[in-house]
Amino acid sequence: MEDDHDIVAAWEALREHWLIPTTGKKPSNHLFYNFLRLTLGTTFRFLLRLRICGEHHIPRKGAVILAANHLSHVDPIMVILSSRRTTHYLAKDGHFKKWWTRFVMKSTGQIETQRESGGLDALSSAADVLDQGGALGIFPEGTRSKRTEPPFLLPGKTGVARLAASYPNTVVVPIALIGTRNMMEPQHHKLPRLHRLVRFHSGEGVTWYQWLTDVNGGNQSAESLRNLAEEEEQHIRSKLSALYRRFTDQLMGSILALGAP
Repeated sequence: MEDDHDIVAAWEALREHWLIPTTGKKPSNHLFYNFLRLTLGTTFRFLLRLRICGEHHIPRKGAVILAANHLSHVDPIMVILSSRRTTHYLAKDGHFKKWWTRFVMKSTGQIETQRESGGLDALSSAADVLDQGGALGIFPEGTRSKRTEPPFLLPGKTGVARLAASYPNTVVVPIALIGTRNMMEPQHHKLPRLHRLVRFHSGEGVTWYQWLTDVNGGNQSAESLRNLAEEEEQHIRSKLSALYRRFTDQLMGSILALGAP
C-alpha cells in the first residue's frame, strides 16, 4: 500500500487548483440551537415515527459532510434529529429577511448565503464549517426534487466533491431519507404530518484521500498526481473535474443503494 505521506504531498502540490478558501468567519455556535437539539431533539425522536439505521457511521467528532437526498422541507430537521451532531446547512438569504424566520434559521444553525454572490461564496461558507471541524449538511442534488413520481433522486452536483477534495480528511457520509415527502409534500402540505413514518439510513463514510487512491474510486497514485501537477492548467482542471464528477456519481449511487426513492 502506498505511503499516505506521499499521497498527501502529491495532492498538496495541486493545492492552488482545488482549494476552496474559507470566508474567515466562524460558524455561530447558537446556544438556543444546542438547547433545542439536546432537549426537544430527544423528545421528537421519541414521538415521531422516525426509524434510524446506521447512525454509528456518523463520526461523533471532527469534520463531516452529511450528504442526503432532498424531497421535503423537513429533510434538514430529520438529518439534525437523527445524526445527533450540531449540523449546519446553507440557506438562501431570503429566509433571513423577517425577524422570526431569521431567528429560526439562526437558532437551528443555518448559514446565510447571498444568492447574488454565486456558487463559490456558498462553498466558502460551507468550508468555514469543515475548517472548524464541524458537521455540514448538504443535499448533493442542489435543490429539492420536483419530480412527481419515483425515481425522485436527481443527478448530484459536484460541489460536494469539491468540498471533500478541499478538506480531504473530512468524512463524507451518504444518507437516504425515506418517507419525508409523505410527511410534508411540497405544494400540498402546509404543515408536516407527524404521524407519517420516516426512515433515516446512513452508510459508511469515506474521505477524499481514501476514495482518491481506491481502485474503484479515483484510482490515483502519488506518481500520477505528481505527473498531473506538471501538466498545463487546462488539463489539470479537466482531470479534476472528471474526478469530482466520478466522486459525486458514486456518492449518489450510495444514497440510492441505501434506499432513497
